[in-house]
Amino acid sequence: MATFPVTRLRRFRRTGALRSLVRETRLDLGDFVYPMFVSPGAGVDEPLAGLPGIARLSVDTLVEEASRLHGLGVNAVLLFGIPEEKDDVGSGAYDEDGIVQQAVRALRGATPSLVLLTDVCLCEYTSHGHCGLVEDGEVANDLSLELLARTALSHAEAGADVVCPSDMMDGRIGAVRGALDGEGFDQVPIVAYSAKYASAFYGPFREVADSAPAFGDRRSYQLDPPNVREALRECELDLEEGADALMIKPALPYLDVIAAARASFDAPVFAYNVSGEYAMVKAAAQAGWLDERQAALEALTSIKRAGADVIISYWTRELAAWL
Repeated sequence: MATFPVTRLRRFRRTGALRSLVRETRLDLGDFVYPMFVSPGAGVDEPLAGLPGIARLSVDTLVEEASRLHGLGVNAVLLFGIPEEKDDVGSGAYDEDGIVQQAVRALRGATPSLVLLTDVCLCEYTSHGHCGLVEDGEVANDLSLELLARTALSHAEAGADVVCPSDMMDGRIGAVRGALDGEGFDQVPIVAYSAKYASAFYGPFREVADSAPAFGDRRSYQLDPPNVREALRECELDLEEGADALMIKPALPYLDVIAAARASFDAPVFAYNVSGEYAMVKAAAQAGWLDERQAALEALTSIKRAGADVIISYWTRELAAWL
């Protein structure tokens, strides 16, 4: 009769308490950021079909919801603005009375200890839906930098704790860092969307933010999905230009990129668990094909296990109860 080996790895899998004792990767609510969409008006609480459980909120209802979330233990939110009007130069993005600027000031007064991150981009504010200025049918990189820097500066002036450029223009981190430092905001960190891929998983977000490109696509500035070495070059350049943290987006299809960034750089690594990743699980759960809580926790744990220090996720509110 064959003898069993002395080492039996199942011993620590026998009970939930034993599994918890030796668990290698743990989720902590303090590592999560909740994305929120702010829109014009008053009393607005508009549910979003593509993002079940998420809504467009006016500033007043946003403040109320953020206060409730903070009471549940959510410590940070990422703000996206839905302007009342759009134009070719995205002027609503850097208007001192723009929708995000209004929201930041209101939140700063109502929940001063809540960490406020802001998305810095032009796509939600331009009539053409691109992340920079368009000239002769092309997205003009260098012409866009000044407006992106003005946007980040206006967010800092309103009271944002962290600015997050997501446009993928070359040189925008240096431009933003220079603008912030030049106006006395040298202590405001920059989370750079350094590896933002041209992904199919942004669909629900683009519907929510009404930010789909009116022509063409974003492949001339967002990363090509097969490339990881290029992503690491982007990360390195952003750190050299003054970024304080790196963002990988999306998260689940790019766990290898998160792991590579974690292995290559000492800076904090953020990962965005994007709208399509969230919506897929929600849809499957609604059809009865899987357990949402179990699937969400497994997916989020994989992002953490890959090396993300901070995760931006639409499940953050549910995590306040699950964890």
